[in-house]
Amino acid sequence: MTTSRTTVRRRFAAPALTGLAATLLAGCGIRATEVPTDFGPAPSRVRCSLAEPDVTTQSARAGVPVQVFLLCGSSLVAVDRSVRVPDGAADSARRALVAQGLLDELAESPSTAEKEAGYTTDVRGGMSVHGPGPRDPDDTLRLSTPPGNLTSYALAQLVCTFSDSAAAEGDGSVVLGGPGSTPVRRYACTDEVRSRPGSTEPPSTPVATDG
Repeated sequence: MTTSRTTVRRRFAAPALTGLAATLLAGCGIRATEVPTDFGPAPSRVRCSLAEPDVTTQSARAGVPVQVFLLCGSSLVAVDRSVRVPDGAADSARRALVAQGLLDELAESPSTAEKEAGYTTDVRGGMSVHGPGPRDPDDTLRLSTPPGNLTSYALAQLVCTFSDSAAAEGDGSVVLGGPGSTPVRRYACTDEVRSRPGSTEPPSTPVATDG
């Protein structure tokens, strides 16, 4: 049986092309493989936003609509929450109740949907907050943990959440102190703090107290 020249050329051309392809891949730092591979889809990027309101974080309890700042990526992002505040509470008591509700929301683990979207919190549970001491300005909030003992992330979350709520005066700042009669300071939530909470601590200034 006679083999045509065309058939011979085809037999030798295929191995030659395969060898050439392997050589080119090796030159690019890529190992050639004869086995098809499937590494799956590329990992999705963190969205830092929910596609729709997360009903799991808005329980059936009625409350005052608020926003808290959670961590997402390297910045702070506001998410919707609600806190209970009794009707008829005096302004000072109302401020402390709102602050405690916000603190509890920050310390709560993000919902499943929020975790999938990339949200986390650095605020730990067990903290409490109350209103001013006898010599403090009326808008003071005192934490059970000194602000200086918090991580820069947790402090940024607290400052930006409190300053943007009924717990403060609404001027983008909040007066915070630790337990007892320790000095209090006015902390501001700035664009830099919201965008880089890990490296930029909320700027603060000392606040004079009576006496």
